[in-house]
Amino acid sequence: MIKLLRVDHRLLHGQVAFSWTNALGIDCILIANDGVPKDDLRKTTLKLSKPNGVKLVIKTVDDAVAAINSGVTDKYKLFVIVESIHDARRMVEGCPAVREVNLGGTKKTEDKRALNKFIFATPADVEDIRAMVSAGAEVELRQVPSDGKVKAQDVI
Repeated sequence: MIKLLRVDHRLLHGQVAFSWTNALGIDCILIANDGVPKDDLRKTTLKLSKPNGVKLVIKTVDDAVAAINSGVTDKYKLFVIVESIHDARRMVEGCPAVREVNLGGTKKTEDKRALNKFIFATPADVEDIRAMVSAGAEVELRQVPSDGKVKAQDVI
């Protein structure tokens, strides 16, 4: 069962590893990213960040979609983490089971505008958010579980 899909450019770090893991009661984290499976250094770093007692799986976005749709992940309380808003859209469009998307952190760059103090989006990102909402996903901005949910459509 997918508990939540989170967009965080840092992928797995203390805040995600502990506050979200505890709040969601998950037993498996799935990192869906096209670069990490080929990058041994990043994989090792992510494995070191994983909380004890939680399984960590790292797959490309397409492989993550296939695994979820095959049912192999059904036995887990799954927390899916992607690096970009576009990858979240790929997950939502590819997996009917992904219905909740948390925008938790994206990098600030010159071509992005602030949606709040931790989410920065290009016009293409805003279109991806609109597409996810249109597909029936609840897309919210929230950095930590104790923050109040802000619906993405209210800030874009």
